Amino acid sequence: MRRTPASALIAVMAAAMTACAPTPEKPEEVPSPDTYECTLEGERWLVRFTDQEARLLTPQGERINLYQINTNSGVRFTNGLIELRGRGTDLTIIRNNFERALVGCKPLMIPKEPSNPMQRMLTPPPPAPLGK
Repeated sequence: MRRTPASALIAVMAAAMTACAPTPEKPEEVPSPDTYECTLEGERWLVRFTDQEARLLTPQGERINLYQINTNSGVRFTNGLIELRGRGTDLTIIRNNFERALVGCKPLMIPKEPSNPMQRMLTPPPPAPLGK
């Protein structure tokens, strides 16, 4: 009679237990009210609008703060080197007098806030897309 090594039995039991473990549910997501994801030359950029500021997060992780300036229509933000202009989700970045359109801008999807106060206390906050 052949005997199966104990380590093989343990491995089979561990695999079976893992297969039975419940998979965590992905939380329901909702559109962010102030943060948008866009594409510029095939790379993902994040734009977050705060009170009188626009904060950019580049694909390389660089954070750029732009400050709102008055305009007759749409939005306009600058830091003296980079400018962000647009209306709605049609946004353009201007640097060194060269305009580049941010394409496909749409609200960033973020986890929905739990409606149950107890669940809200136990749920860690999502990471801020652009940091505060």
